[in-house]
Amino acid sequence: MQEPLQTRLLDRLWELQLQYGCIRDEDIGKLAADLQLSAIEVEGVVSFYHFFHRKPTGRYTIYLNNSIVAEHKGYQRIREAFERETGAVMGSVDRTGTFGLFSTPCIGLSDHEPSGLINFHPFTHLNAIRVKDIVTALKNGADPATLCDEPDDQVRYLPPDDKSVFFRPFTPGTALAKAKALGPEGVLDELRTAELSGRGGAYYPTWKKWEASRQQPARPKYVVCNADEGEPGTFKDRVLLHSQAGSLLEGMLLCAYTIGAEHLIIYLRGEYRWLLPRLEAAVEQYRQAGLLGTDCGGIPGFNAELRIQVGAGSYVCGEETALLESLEGKRGEPRTKWYYPVERGYLQQPTVINNVETFAAAARILELGSAAYTSLGIPGSPGTKLISVSGDCRLPGIYEIEWGMTVAELLELCEAEDPHYIQISGPSGECISIKEKYRRISMLDLLARTDIRCGGSVMIFSRQRDLVQVLLNYTDFFQSESCGICTPCRAGNFIIRRKLERLQHGLANESDLQDLRNWGSILKNTSRCGLGKTATNSLIYAMDKFHGDFAARLDKDYNGLNLKFDLEAATRDYEQYKT
Repeated sequence: MQEPLQTRLLDRLWELQLQYGCIRDEDIGKLAADLQLSAIEVEGVVSFYHFFHRKPTGRYTIYLNNSIVAEHKGYQRIREAFERETGAVMGSVDRTGTFGLFSTPCIGLSDHEPSGLINFHPFTHLNAIRVKDIVTALKNGADPATLCDEPDDQVRYLPPDDKSVFFRPFTPGTALAKAKALGPEGVLDELRTAELSGRGGAYYPTWKKWEASRQQPARPKYVVCNADEGEPGTFKDRVLLHSQAGSLLEGMLLCAYTIGAEHLIIYLRGEYRWLLPRLEAAVEQYRQAGLLGTDCGGIPGFNAELRIQVGAGSYVCGEETALLESLEGKRGEPRTKWYYPVERGYLQQPTVINNVETFAAAARILELGSAAYTSLGIPGSPGTKLISVSGDCRLPGIYEIEWGMTVAELLELCEAEDPHYIQISGPSGECISIKEKYRRISMLDLLARTDIRCGGSVMIFSRQRDLVQVLLNYTDFFQSESCGICTPCRAGNFIIRRKLERLQHGLANESDLQDLRNWGSILKNTSRCGLGKTATNSLIYAMDKFHGDFAARLDKDYNGLNLKFDLEAATRDYEQYKT
């Protein structure tokens, strides 16, 4: 099946963005002619993605992470340092066209804050002195690739007695050899026995998804890895891509063998572009070993090829149908779900989409055997889970825990500092108070609220943090990342931000709190994708669990005269630029 020319659009746009620092007017017309599209279609795609610009972004394009963890670790100081040293104001390019300075949501380095990307190379643990040294070196002609950091994996905890599932040595081809012996039905049986569920947060049984695609008669079929890990505070997939790419590739091959697919695609988030050479090397290793191409792993008739598609900065593309639209070279807007992707996915063909951790877990289950896997964890929730821990703790990083560990145990392991507000599964997940620390982390009792599900991140906030400021940061994130197609999501997040501003300034009353609840309900019930449906989760949970924090901010006299004057903000420009 010949793929439409439009599927090449993102790659072509990346080539132009990296070469010229922007997408020029003449590029729009040429791409439209080459790919048989209208100029409006190309323009629409360019305008959708965060990392494509229509104006030059400078010889050195700097993106600073503005997520809440970065904010608490010194984002403002680093921003001021870059503005001072480069002469560029945030959101613009300096007068010489050398430096472009921009902010961006979480770049998957929450355990290394403050952090940023320069020409998409990672720079971690930044401080004002280092910023000056970096900018000086760039002014003298240094290549960012020679100055950047290689972020540590920071795997802080593994199950005792060498029971790690994900971080044990992996020999390429091991799981595929087991699959050859078991056959496709045997692979499904192993995954069914292991009770493997999707690790992106939905927890849909993996074997059911693979079986549903296997039963589809249409050809060709596709296997897509969702490596668009965009939830703030989450970086577990980054670590797997960096150190365990083999188990990811093997998991994708297992899926392809099981469902009868020949085409594999990794959708890699643009913020992880620095991982592309490592991934390409792993793919080439598999190809040279006969595990990709013709008769993969010595299985007659099993032919599979893999390509990597780099995204361009859009949180909503983590939603599977938006990701499919992006793969097809379109704006990454969620589809109306008349069909599941296993029925009509990429190019309207049967497609299995799982995230990095799910594919890696599938490979390990085949390698170890379902019996060894289910010996870990707890009944009904077997195995291990990767948790990205960041925020107010002494040991941020990756924790591979057995299902059933309590939040209290995790807080002790990471040496949490006076924990008060704990965000589970990112801003779209659930927040809990320290009073709930004995809840277990598992896949059980979702409705009973005794256990808690975690898609992959735990952000810890101490009692010294301003809860309303945290929620404002979340709202800014959802407001900027909304694709805008749903009116409730587009308008609702804006209104919620204004209400939170009133609360922050001491101008809100009880009716404002009720308005926040009402808008939370509207977004949840009327948005068509997960971004809008979950954007107010943390806010509503926080209003229930931290009511005292909200009540303390209300205008008790209801006269609207409790106006806030921020002296520091009023004099900031003078203090910053005075000589």
